[in-house]
Amino acid sequence: MSDKGHLPSHIAIIMDGNGRWARRKGFMRFRGHREGAESVREITRECAKKHLKQLTLYAFSQENWKRPQREINLLMKLLKEFLIKERKEINDNNIRLTAIGRVHELPDDAQRELAITMEGSKNNTGMILCLALNYGGRAEIVDAAKQIAKDVRTGKLGLDEITEETFKQYLYMRDMPDPDLLIRTGGEMRVSNFLLWEISYTELWVTPVLWPDFKKAHLEEAIKDYQRRERRFGGIRG
Repeated sequence: MSDKGHLPSHIAIIMDGNGRWARRKGFMRFRGHREGAESVREITRECAKKHLKQLTLYAFSQENWKRPQREINLLMKLLKEFLIKERKEINDNNIRLTAIGRVHELPDDAQRELAITMEGSKNNTGMILCLALNYGGRAEIVDAAKQIAKDVRTGKLGLDEITEETFKQYLYMRDMPDPDLLIRTGGEMRVSNFLLWEISYTELWVTPVLWPDFKKAHLEEAIKDYQRRERRFGGIRG
């Protein structure tokens, strides 16, 4: 087991490999997404048990709209199923659900189920489960810049008041701590437009394990590797 005293406070995960998992097993791609949802349940439960402050999952990127419409429809259906079926699990584990991204562009029924689940968990005091939905790191920065420009134009904000700290207040979730650890499954060595502002000093851990096969043991491996690292944030060892 990992050392509880040195756990990352915030873990973010790029859940990659659902399609490849299905293809290797001779299944339709959607089977991979459904199996991936089981990994979401297991990893969320384990992170809550470890009393992490936050788990952020890259659930649907802006680039995912380029996929075939049938697959998009199935992904939205799976999202709704997850939001409905996991309400009891979320509350039983004292988890508070939040979301980042251009959520207003999701289908109305997906938005409705998301809002219901978020409202039902808003008073929970345990781990925050943040779903990145219709999310893009560049879009988040652009949206923040637009709002800052608007506030400068109306006199609400002065140019000299724009600092890194000020900019953070315009991101999708202003009080979200930067991730300590970013896990990417599926073996690809890129961040795929995920949390570009927030991961400046995040520790990266990449595994070839495809997301539907990523379980508790793999999470433990990632955390143990994180615990062996020395985080200096640009400074030097004292």
